[in-house]
Amino acid sequence: MTTPEKLESGKLSWMSLDDVEARVRALESLLVERGLAESAAVDAVVNAFENDMGPMNGAKVVARAWTEPDFKEWLLRDATSAIGSMGFTGLQSEHLLAVENTDDVHNVIVCTLCSCYPWTLLGIPPAWFKYPQYRARVVKEPREVLKEFGVELGPEVRIDVWDTSAELRYLVLPQRPAGTEGWSAEQLAEIVSRDSMVGVALVSVPS
Repeated sequence: MTTPEKLESGKLSWMSLDDVEARVRALESLLVERGLAESAAVDAVVNAFENDMGPMNGAKVVARAWTEPDFKEWLLRDATSAIGSMGFTGLQSEHLLAVENTDDVHNVIVCTLCSCYPWTLLGIPPAWFKYPQYRARVVKEPREVLKEFGVELGPEVRIDVWDTSAELRYLVLPQRPAGTEGWSAEQLAEIVSRDSMVGVALVSVPS
């Protein structure tokens, strides 16, 4: 498995997830060794992000919108209240707007000033989301940046780029893929990725 590490000269370069995890473990060991953190405290934070917040929360919101038309209408009209009704609040998720992908429009999120991000719904922002290269290029040439993430859209599809801020953060409601008719919300949530809720990936049915 790989993850975007840099956006340089208009191209994505890649670092393996194993390398990233090794660096994280080394950093944690160094912090504990120097008395700047305790292993128990680090474990508690990691557990909170794994079980109490993160992409699985956003995926549940998306899956519910796909299966409950009334909830979808509420989500697109007042995302803060609709998402709050599911218990997902706080940590940069106080003011939210959901934007829907359709056959005619594709949405993508960026924070051009820093890295504002709905942590409760999507977890810790990925490293590439903070890179100046992504923040600058996706505004100027979103179609090319999306192509580098593996998302190729036809010329008839309009791309809307949403600039998140401290006052308002966004959640992309991706299109439900064909072949999922009759699936439960729990099954659908399993195929919704963080990147699809940022707008740099599409949701597909695993082969």
